[in-house]
Formats: sequence, C-alpha cells, structure tokens
Amino acid sequence: MGGGQRGLGIPNVVDRVVMEAVRQVLEPLFEPTFHPSSHGFRPGRSCHTAVAEAGQHLQDGYEWVVDVDLEKFFDRVNHQRLMARLAQRVGDRRLLVLIGRLLSAKVVLPDGVVIATEEGVPQGSPLSPLLSNIVLDELDRELAWRGHRFVRYADDCNVYVASERAGLRVMASLERFIGRRLRLKINHDKSAVARPEDCHFLGFCLRRDPQTGTVEVLLSQRTKRNAMARIRELTPRSWGGTLSSCIHRINVWLRGWHQFFGIAAASEQFTLRALDAHIRRRLRAIVLKHWRRPRTIARNLVALGVKRRSAWGQVYAGRKSTWALSHAPAVDKAMPVKYFIGRGLIRLVDLHRWSRRDIIAPRPAQLVLDWG
Repeated sequence: MGGGQRGLGIPNVVDRVVMEAVRQVLEPLFEPTFHPSSHGFRPGRSCHTAVAEAGQHLQDGYEWVVDVDLEKFFDRVNHQRLMARLAQRVGDRRLLVLIGRLLSAKVVLPDGVVIATEEGVPQGSPLSPLLSNIVLDELDRELAWRGHRFVRYADDCNVYVASERAGLRVMASLERFIGRRLRLKINHDKSAVARPEDCHFLGFCLRRDPQTGTVEVLLSQRTKRNAMARIRELTPRSWGGTLSSCIHRINVWLRGWHQFFGIAAASEQFTLRALDAHIRRRLRAIVLKHWRRPRTIARNLVALGVKRRSAWGQVYAGRKSTWALSHAPAVDKAMPVKYFIGRGLIRLVDLHRWSRRDIIAPRPAQLVLDWG
C-alpha cells in the first residue's frame, strides 16, 4: 500500500484511489440511515440546507444555541470505536482489515521522520468525510433520542433550545457524552451557549425579528473579516501586472464568494457596498502606484476629468502616502464606480440584487431557504 508515502498525513494518489473505492462500497450501507439533521458531505445537502434548517428551529421559538465545536476532531477519532461501528454493518472481514490499514498507515514527514498513526482519519481523503459522519452519527442519535432540535455539519454542531439555562444544561451533558462515549473533546474556546446572532455557523449568523418573527441570514463577523483579508491579498499595492489582470482575478473570487454567501439577507447590502468600496480603493492605490511620480498622477487625473487646480493641489498637498491619496476627492472623481465597471469589475451589490431576484424562482434544493 502507498500509505507510508503520505506527507503531513495527506494521502498520495494510490491511497486516494483505494479510499474512493472503499467509500463507494460503504456509502450505500450507511448514508440512508444518517439523521436528516446531518448535512455535511452528503448527497443533496450542503451548508445552505444546514443554515435553512437552523433558521426553521429559530423561527419555531428556539432562540438559544448550544454551539459545540470538537477539538481537533479529524486528528482524534478513536480507531477502535470507528472499527466497531463499521463492523456492525460490514460483513466482509477483508474490507475491515483494509480500512484498518488505511487508518493506521504511517506518516512520513518531509524531513524523513516517520510517525505512527494511532488515532484520527486521513485528512483530504475522499473517505474521511464519510468516516466522520459514521462516528458522529452516534451523537446525532443521542440528540434525537433526547428530543433536541439540532443541526450538524461535519464536526460543527448547533443544538437549539428555548432558554440559556437549558442551553447550559445541554452543554454540560453533551460534554460528558462526547468525552465518555465518543472519546473526543469539546473545544471550549470555540464552543458557547449564546444567541444565534452571536454565533458563527458555517460563515453565517441568524437573527429573528421579535416583532415579525421572520428570520434573517446574516454574514458573521468572522466572514466579514476574512473577506477583507482576502481582498487585501488579491490587491497588493506592489501589484506588477496590469489593472485588467488584477480585476480578472478579483472577479473570479467575487463570483465564487457570492455563490456561497449570496443567501444572506437583503439587509446585508450595506456590508456588500463596503466591500465593493474597499476593492475600488485598493484598485485606485494600484493605479496610483503604476503612475508613480506625482507629476504623472496629476496629469492623468486631469486627463480623467479632474480640474487642473484640484488635481495638482491634492497631489502635492503634503506628503501623502499612496493609500491616503487613493481616497482623495480628486482621485475618487477621476476613478468613480463607472470607471471600474467599464474595465470589467463586477460588484457584489449587483450580484446580490440579481440573486435575490432569482430566489423567487425555483432553485436547486441545496440553495433554497424555505422558512416554512
């Protein structure tokens, strides 16, 4: 087997082929019996369906969330318990032996050090998502047996309760169950009992209007910070390529980002406008960097329609950095929104406006947010 050739625990090509074959054998045995509230890595389910179910629980009046995050889950899956679960439905001993060898294959680090694998599942393999669902299906069944409302996506599980007191009680009992039965640990830094609007769930947070009872899907604060950080990575001030090439790669990211986060409520238009404005300012800074000398910058601003006195005055008014100058009134006027639209830049507010219109029409099941 090629298990001994994995670097940093990532399976090589041979391992991946074997694991995919094993997955195709195991999935028909386990997938039909997984709990409906499990959404991670399952056919016909996605982050969007998980968020939709969470919104339904919130609308039904369960306004407190027990946000459970498992500490280093994929690294700490107990092999004995996993193999015992598999043996309950897999009758072919040869297949069980093969899975056992895949799980225990040694890891070879880049410096040649060999590490034995006594727990955990290979990350990045086609088999590990299914194995994780098999392990955590026991948690799903326990929550269902207790009558809890919950949503789980991989190792991220939210239990919805009616009060903070009930949430604290559920958190304590779940910690005991997860530790004793699953032999896993809860990450206390990332777990909490809180209101849905204060929780980060798959990049979103939920808010229920106390007057109307409607539920809004909002972007979490972490998602907003990550988006700003990604924009900075895509628009470095030292960008040496053309403006068109920079806009092209921004557009690729914007379409992909909005494909996932586009289910956010229309009230997030303000956030999207802020992201759009930040992108344009970053692009203006790149353009100014390309123009380099103040004299060239002033002349180009005049060529773009800025009054001569205003252009030269603002460019030479003190020793402004490129970033500070990128938001000067003369620069904003020379390169407004239409300047970048004319060069092909797409806007998140436009993508969101179109997608919200599309939500009215029938959409694929994993994208529908039906609050009942």
